[in-house]
Amino acid sequence: MVTQNSHELFTEALRHIPGGVNSPVRAFRGVGGEPFFVAEAEGSHILTVDGEELIDYVGTWGPAILGHAPDSVIAAVCGAASRGLSFGIPNPYEVEMARTIKDLVPSIEKVRMVNSGTEATMSAVRLARGFTKRDKVIKFEGCYHGHVDSLLVKAGSGALTHGTPDSAGIPSAFADLTITVPFNDPAAVRQAFAANKGEIAAVILEPVPANAGLYLPEPGFLELLRSLCTESGTVLIFDEVMTGFRLSPGGAQEIYGIVPDLTTLGKIIGGGLPVGAFGGRADIMDHLSPDGPVYQAGTLSGNPVAMAAGLTQLNELVARGGWSELERLGNLMEEGVREAIAGKPLTFQRIGSMFCLYFHPGPVRNLAEAKLADREKFARFFHAALDRGVYFAPSQFEAGFLSLAHTPEDIEETRRVMVEALAVAGI
Repeated sequence: MVTQNSHELFTEALRHIPGGVNSPVRAFRGVGGEPFFVAEAEGSHILTVDGEELIDYVGTWGPAILGHAPDSVIAAVCGAASRGLSFGIPNPYEVEMARTIKDLVPSIEKVRMVNSGTEATMSAVRLARGFTKRDKVIKFEGCYHGHVDSLLVKAGSGALTHGTPDSAGIPSAFADLTITVPFNDPAAVRQAFAANKGEIAAVILEPVPANAGLYLPEPGFLELLRSLCTESGTVLIFDEVMTGFRLSPGGAQEIYGIVPDLTTLGKIIGGGLPVGAFGGRADIMDHLSPDGPVYQAGTLSGNPVAMAAGLTQLNELVARGGWSELERLGNLMEEGVREAIAGKPLTFQRIGSMFCLYFHPGPVRNLAEAKLADREKFARFFHAALDRGVYFAPSQFEAGFLSLAHTPEDIEETRRVMVEALAVAGI
């Protein structure tokens, strides 16, 4: 039977896939109702199987920084695929990608490709433990680092959306090695270091947390982490899977002027295909096999098609001066949103081409404050906007993304829709 609409497809999916989806947040559990299915996407718009065209601010959760299906990336994918989909042997794209990443992110002296952001963070933490010969890791409440056992503790993203910021199936012994502290809380960080002196292998964080909505590091906070890690011989890991190559050529670390020891990357460097990477100081990276004792491997790591797509996207971003244009679009978006929410008990936060509208008067500086947001009002707003042709992330606890394909007309239409949607939501 050929299914024709989203409801039929979701009904069928529920028979074969847990929850009907292959990643939890797609299930719309945070907003109610059923997810729609996409037929195709181009530029800043997606077309559903139901024939509805939507302005998209999810952008496949960040990778679509040029917009959907850019001609240059499609051509690169087709060209690479025509020569073979995968080899399991080194290919030239891997070397070019490594060189490009190093050129754009000076803190990365060596880099290894993997297949997802989860693999990148998992491998970076393992490497930090192998390098320091310590076991404990500090992470921050609301920061999501993929579904890694030891890091899925007080996590964000889909875990938070579904009200379970931890996960079943993780042995308590794994979680016992993870110390969680509130973001933007210097006293809590100092206390964690003092209580675990000489035992902390790594501090891992999103320098701009974007999995509990979006909030920013307060002045001095990242500098404190760098100082404490340097003093204690702890590896500082910046998870820039979201922010890497989105906020600037060098990511959040370039904007804030902080040099981490290791960095994890993903999303944009795959051009929409599965990808991840981790890299940093050469003396740490040299502990990886085959040179060192820390094992990590992957059959599809450095896949030529993904490398070709990501390289083309990065090169086009650089050639077009994309980050300046994204900042211009971000400013335009912020002006429109602030006009739409003027006088309402809402908080809008943005950095570059990433943003979040909290249904809470603020401030929002950490997970505890993010969780004060009114999820029911957000859900009403989400559906009202979707009905009017604008697709925001289906969760209060996810960031939105602009692309170079968004136009001033898209943003003006979004402002108009937001005014109507907020009225429908009773705001």
